[in-house]
Amino acid sequence: MTVRVLVADDHPAFRAGLQLMLSSCDDLEVVAEADNGALALRLAAELRPDVVVMDLRMPGLDGIEATRRLVRDDPNIGVVVLTMFEDDDSVFAAMRAGARGYLLKGAELPEIVRAITAIAAGDAIFSSAIARRVIEHFATGSGSSRAAFPSLTEREREVLELIATGKGNAVIAHELMLNLKTVRNHVSNIFGKLQVADRAAAIVKAREAGFGAAPKLS
Repeated sequence: MTVRVLVADDHPAFRAGLQLMLSSCDDLEVVAEADNGALALRLAAELRPDVVVMDLRMPGLDGIEATRRLVRDDPNIGVVVLTMFEDDDSVFAAMRAGARGYLLKGAELPEIVRAITAIAAGDAIFSSAIARRVIEHFATGSGSSRAAFPSLTEREREVLELIATGKGNAVIAHELMLNLKTVRNHVSNIFGKLQVADRAAAIVKAREAGFGAAPKLS
């Protein structure tokens, strides 16, 4: 059965190259391309692809939020992230958003095809480098923060993670590609849910729960 694919990436040359490679595979059909998350959502709602290949950093609606909304609106569509970012924040934000695969740009065509077909079949698949990071993350107990503060939304967790590392609202807004007012609203909601009066108290409580932990050096 042919797997119908939507490619979302804001780099025209990369998007065109990927479309050309995927179209050379008999079992894959690229049904649409999008250069931002909002367009990816609209095309996914209209065309109902089996898999969306999603970049993370795109103008407007980024790949993390687009993945979250896409999976919420249609859990039958699988998302595989294809990005140049391999930091823990990006990997786990994508996983929490609902991505079932995570590959790095530079992956060979057979690896990309294998991920797309596996995700279309309902499986989850990650590159070997990303899989090792996930295993190490939970093996060292770094994943314990995910169970803390269950009233927080996924976006609030992302903001709290950055607060716990000591970053201010302006830096958080830049890293998450949000406007400053939105970040301030998230911070206010977090303070209320954590029942703290200020940022210092929030940092202490967050770090006690495992947020903002320094990455383990190999």
